[in-house]
Amino acid sequence: MRPSIRLAALAALVVAAAFAGPVPASAAPTGTQWLEAFAEDGGITQIAVPSAKSTAKSTAETAAKSTAAAVTATVTPLQQTGSTGTRFDLVFVGDGYTASEMALYHQHVAEKWATLTTLAPYSTYKNYFNVWMVDVVSAQSGVDNDPTQGISKNTALGMYFWCSGTERLLCLDESAARSYAANAPAVDMIVAVGNSTKYGGAGYSTVATASGGNAQSGLIVQHELGHSIGGLADEYDTPYNRYSGAEPTEPNVTKYTAAQLASGNRKWYALLGQATPDGGVIGAYEGARYYKYGLYRPSQNSVMRSLGQQFNTIGLNVMTQKLLAKIQLTTVTGIVPAD
Repeated sequence: MRPSIRLAALAALVVAAAFAGPVPASAAPTGTQWLEAFAEDGGITQIAVPSAKSTAKSTAETAAKSTAAAVTATVTPLQQTGSTGTRFDLVFVGDGYTASEMALYHQHVAEKWATLTTLAPYSTYKNYFNVWMVDVVSAQSGVDNDPTQGISKNTALGMYFWCSGTERLLCLDESAARSYAANAPAVDMIVAVGNSTKYGGAGYSTVATASGGNAQSGLIVQHELGHSIGGLADEYDTPYNRYSGAEPTEPNVTKYTAAQLASGNRKWYALLGQATPDGGVIGAYEGARYYKYGLYRPSQNSVMRSLGQQFNTIGLNVMTQKLLAKIQLTTVTGIVPAD
């Protein structure tokens, strides 16, 4: 029996923003989907890109890749620390690695894992992850449009830079990535690494992409797990202007000011004014969940707003809760649900 993909944080979401990040209030234009794009300076934004069907490079190539569901692949554990029922199962798939480059692929995955676990709470609970490497073999080495536009490679997942005209946005055949990942014993999150040293990546609904040979791209995985493990919202403020909807369900964003949080005992009211790992103090800082105005985040600049940062206290507490619940240890408390 094929293992199920247990992306619990995605259950109530449509395919759009990365992982459990909320879908922007205004729908993407017809025939497109929202992806997270990552700048070299750590900035993150949402970009509407053509849907999987409309991004197919050719009918023949799409047909060839559709066979991925029937293809099996060797699975190599980078680390296996326990039962899949009590571990977070992180699954890597590769693209643009030939049969003779599997050692390079394994090296790139190990580097991504090492980068991920420099940040709390991953560093604290790294021994409660199973990390699986699905050895996806491509016919040619590299990915499309690397190092320049117009370069085309025959690869298993069809990765390509310059997705939707954005140089560092690294897109792929999401369905093929999921099919290969299903060879792993269990799947809680999928990270697809491309055989490239160029910085880039993307956040899909069920897959994050990153350049395998670029050290900075490993920071993308730190952010994406905030969605898939913690159900955290993005804390950046593009592309929309003013929010006027209901209180968001995500624990790290609110429509209330600091004074309103305190007076109503809402969400992170008990932590207001306390120091936070990402710097400064917990408050209510305007600009979050894709809106410049009308929504507030707990801190000035956490990893859910910019790559290379720490989680703020709210995000760290929620991530710890979710990880401990998965590995069946005692959970921490202190976050008030949305009202």
